Amino acid sequence: MDGEAGAWFDRELAGCSLADERLNKRLHKLVAQIGSAMDESIPLVCQDWANTKAAYRFFSNDRVSEADILAGHLS
Repeated sequence: MDGEAGAWFDRELAGCSLADERLNKRLHKLVAQIGSAMDESIPLVCQDWANTKAAYRFFSNDRVSEADILAGHLS
């Protein structure tokens, strides 16, 4: 990811604060992965089973909500 894209991701996620720092780091990684291939499926974007499984675990985590992720856009 180039510096410009990284700065864009940081701005987009600036208002998002999840339950712990590990979840925040995982969100940033997922946004970067998905952002690099917006028209692809999660398994294709994640490239291997371990990353795909981690992405699905993140999205099904009870401590992660759509409202939390979108908080920076709605404030």
